[in-house]
Amino acid sequence: MRVAKENVDVRMKIPGAVIRQQTEFGNVSGFGTISGEYFTLSAGVDTTQLFQGLEGDLCQCPHWGFVLRGQITTTDAIGVQETVNANDLFYWPPGHNVKVDADAEIVMFSPQREHSHVINHMIEKVQG
Repeated sequence: MRVAKENVDVRMKIPGAVIRQQTEFGNVSGFGTISGEYFTLSAGVDTTQLFQGLEGDLCQCPHWGFVLRGQITTTDAIGVQETVNANDLFYWPPGHNVKVDADAEIVMFSPQREHSHVINHMIEKVQG
């Protein structure tokens, strides 16, 4: 299935971040339906506060993706960090936080139910 970035719904737009999510994008055995997502992120974006209130104050959704440009560092529950750069494929297991080191654009594939929960949580945090 091909979906142009411009046709993916914008779920959240705040200074420094635009989050798009294509629901009903596919099915991964054991995870159910997945969504395809484009994230456009500015350097300095840090999800720490947005994830507060989630289990462990971390994103508990796995993600598979590709970095189109930029640099992003994830930190897991025990403090282990991993940095991805432009043209890297990545898998982020459940239990991570994200900090954008350089303006970035990524494509991710995530279990739809789990990641919609995280995105909805972030939207609620931003809206207060």
